[in-house]
Order: sequence, then C-alpha cells, then structure tokens
Amino acid sequence: MTTHPNLTIPPTIPILLLLLLSSSHAGAQSSNNITAPPPSVPCGCISPPPAASPSSEPQPSDFPNLKQFLAYKIIQRFKKTITCDPKNITATWSGLLPCSYLGFFCETPPGLTDTPTIASVDFNGFRLCAPTLSGFLDAFPDLALFHANSNNFSGGVPDLSSLPFLYELDLSNNNHSGAFPAAVLSLPQLVFIDLRFNRFAGTVPASVFTLAAAVVLFLNNNLFSLQLPADIGESPVSYLTLANNAFTGPIPRSIGNASDTLLEVLFLNNFLSGCLPYEVGLLKAAVLFDAGFNRITGPIPYSFGCLSSVEQLNLAGNLLYGTVPDVVCRLAKVGKLENLSLSENYFTWVGHSCWGLIQSGVLDVRRNCIFGLPEQRPAAECVWFFAHHKYSCPLQLHIPCSLPYWGRNLTEASAGNSVTVPKGAAPANYMSYSERHQPVGN
Repeated sequence: MTTHPNLTIPPTIPILLLLLLSSSHAGAQSSNNITAPPPSVPCGCISPPPAASPSSEPQPSDFPNLKQFLAYKIIQRFKKTITCDPKNITATWSGLLPCSYLGFFCETPPGLTDTPTIASVDFNGFRLCAPTLSGFLDAFPDLALFHANSNNFSGGVPDLSSLPFLYELDLSNNNHSGAFPAAVLSLPQLVFIDLRFNRFAGTVPASVFTLAAAVVLFLNNNLFSLQLPADIGESPVSYLTLANNAFTGPIPRSIGNASDTLLEVLFLNNFLSGCLPYEVGLLKAAVLFDAGFNRITGPIPYSFGCLSSVEQLNLAGNLLYGTVPDVVCRLAKVGKLENLSLSENYFTWVGHSCWGLIQSGVLDVRRNCIFGLPEQRPAAECVWFFAHHKYSCPLQLHIPCSLPYWGRNLTEASAGNSVTVPKGAAPANYMSYSERHQPVGN
C-alpha cells in the first residue's frame, strides 16, 4: 500500500477498508464455484421431507387376489434357485399374472368363490435344474397336481402335510435321492404317485401300499431293496410298477387279494426268489403281469390259466422248469393273451396248445431245455441245472375257474403225450416286451 504523508485517515476508515478488501478477496476466490444460498424457511416452520421414491416391488393390491400375490412371491423365490433352464421357461415367470406363467395353472379352491390361485404345476419335460423343491412344492396350500417328469431336481421330498388337495404327485426322472419319501404317507388322498427313475434307496414302507385312494404307484428304476411287504395284496392300486430295483424274497401270496383291482404289475429285474404263487392266477382283471429276470423257480401253476384278461405275460429270465401248461397257452385263443415270454428258463416241454404260439411268435421259449427246438441251452447246461438245483416247488394242478371245453384232458395235453414237434417250429424274431411308462429321458 502507498502512503501519503499529507493525508489524514479517520480512525474508522481502516476497519471498513479491511472488511471491504476481505470481502472482495473472498469473492474473487469463489467466483468459479458459486453456490445458491439455502432457501429461507419462514419463522416457526420445519423443512418438508424429501418425496418418497415409488417402490420397485409389486404390492398385494397389484394382483387379482392375495393368493396370487403370495404365489408370485413363492415363484420368484424359486426362480432364483434355478441353475439351468435350457428352454428359457422362467423368462415367462414375470408380471402380475402368475396364472399366465408357463407351467402354472389356476382354479378356485373348494369352499371359495371367484378366487383363482395356483392349483396345478406341470413342469413335464422342462429340463429345469434346482437343488431342492423345499419351499416351493410345499408352499402352495391349494395345490392339487404337481407333475415334474424329466427335470433335474435334487434332494429329498419336502413335508407335504400342508397340502390337503394334492392328489397327483409326479417326481419321475429326476435326481431325487435318500430314503423313500415319507412325505407321501401323510396324504391319504393321493391317487397318482410316480417316483420312478430317481435314486431313492432302502426299503419301501408297507403303508404306502395301503394308501386308501391310490390307483397308480410307480416306484421302478430306483435303488429300493429288501423284501416286499407280506400284505402287498391289500393295496387298492390298479397299476403297480416295482421294476428295476433290488427287491428280494418271494412274491407275496396276498397278491391274490387284489383280484378285482390290479390291472398291471411289473416285478421285472429284481432279485425276487421262491416259487410262483398259485394266487397270481386269481388276478382276473390283470392285463399285464411281468416277473421277468428274477430268481423265481418251480413250475408254472395251472391257476395261471385263469388269467383271462392278461395280454402280456412275462416270466423270462428266471429258474422256472417243468412243462409249460397247456391251459396257459390256451389263453391266446380263449383269452386275450398276445405275448407270452418264457425264454431264459429251464422248461423241458410245452403243452399241446403251445406249439402254434411258438410258430406265430406269441410264445418265446428260446434258451430253455426243450428237446427238438432250436436255440435252446446246451445239453450240459441243462444237466448241470437239474443236478445242482435243490429248491423245488410243488406242481399245483388246481384251476380256480371254469375253462371252456377243449376236447381233451388238460393234464394229458400238458404232458405232451403223442405230440410231435411241428416242422419249422423255430420261434419268430421275438420283439421283447418294452416296459411301459418309459421316461422322456435326460
């Protein structure tokens, strides 16, 4: 600052000047960063809160009813657990109308009106992957049907006791494991139970065979073992499939108690043993009986001639011996028999009516010990079997039904007296029985 010796400055001027210079300097420093002063608030008032941003989550009022809102929450939670979705199914699981999602179907539950909610889930063939169905399958209180054939769901089966309307359960062709799912035992209203093609293991509770409403019970292609329950014949089911497991012991004689209900039974590919029970012949409604490829022995009881409704009879791949009864072969004429497979056994003769069935391809007796027929076991193999096979079963001749007159004594015909082997009696190419209810496959 330049001083002028002849200029007198009043004492208050320096203070004002300093304030002015200070204000000017501060303004210069902030000239490039000017901020507006805060809005003035009238005396005695409080600043209004900032406006709330709209919620991103749907609210119950956005849905047709509360049940669909809850279903939406369940589905979205399950969607986050899906680890593979090759068909992009879950892309449809969005929006405020869960009844329109692929695989979900809605109806109004009993006791309500105009309240549609998830009543059926059909994931058949979707190929979805998830580590568990817990928190999903058991979370829909109004669910009546759950079908999930051919996916990659894992883990056990959740507690289903909270699903009073569930009457069809299909978990087939997945990766479920562990013991038999006791969850189904809490649902006496189940009509359809399909657990085939999984990795369930251990024994099957006897009570599953006596579920009051059960019509279909498919347990095939698992790792179930131990003996079949003695009272299996008390089951009301019409379709019983136990094939391709590791069941042991004999076929229970109680099976005859299911004579009016059992239509199809598959014991195929287990470790069943003992004799063929006479009571199988009481299954007058049976269309299919398959006990092939086990360790069952003995002759075929004559009671099998009463299986007038049977179309497929498979006893191949066992340790059966003796004569194929004529009354069984007659079922092709007086009954509905279309396929009789007795290959891979140790039969030594066939009844009079059987020869024509061999020629037509209805009867397959390849790899037995029947003299004069082609494609039989080597003689040494037959001799070894009869020399070492110690387990014998009685020949049961009683026939518990009325048969059409055939014009000759049944026992004589079955013994093969005065019967010659027809020329060219080699069996036609046998089309092996294709197990019903095959999976779609992974």
